[in-house]
Amino acid sequence: MKTDIILAGVGGQGILSIAAVIGEAALEDGLFMKQSEVHGMSQRGGDVQSNLRISDRPVASDLIPLASADIIISLEPMEALRYLPYLKPGGWIVTNSRPFENIPDYPPMENIMAEYGRIENKIILDVEQIAKDLGSARSSNVVLLGAASPYLGISFDKLENGIRNIFGRKGEAIVENNLKALRAGKEYRK
Repeated sequence: MKTDIILAGVGGQGILSIAAVIGEAALEDGLFMKQSEVHGMSQRGGDVQSNLRISDRPVASDLIPLASADIIISLEPMEALRYLPYLKPGGWIVTNSRPFENIPDYPPMENIMAEYGRIENKIILDVEQIAKDLGSARSSNVVLLGAASPYLGISFDKLENGIRNIFGRKGEAIVENNLKALRAGKEYRK
């Protein structure tokens, strides 16, 4: 078993939080993991990206080669397209449908969606609306994680425990909101 995951988004969207949840879950599931991340301009709405390599055998490198990612999980639709050369044939993209327009020449959404039309395996959902409907707008990143959960190669109960471990210090209400968000994202897939 091997799963190469690219997480992408914009600073402040919670990419590194879901990377931490996946990492906790993988380790609890007895898997090996390596992670790298880029978040230099994240405080200013810049690109945030993380490579997660998970396997049942030791992982030699934390960087995912071109055309090797099993899944790209993105909280920003254009950021997912930036990493498209890393997606392997038959891989999945799970992305938010709402843009975070942080640059003056952000392309029109119809152009972005036309690019998505060329991708075979994709899930595009409005994670922000789903999170708001749950009463927890800040958990949109975890909704996205729930939608991606079937493709991670990690037990869902381990992802739930990862949420408990990562968010536990913030209190039981935050943990429960994030568990609801994770389950809502997974239910969206059905």
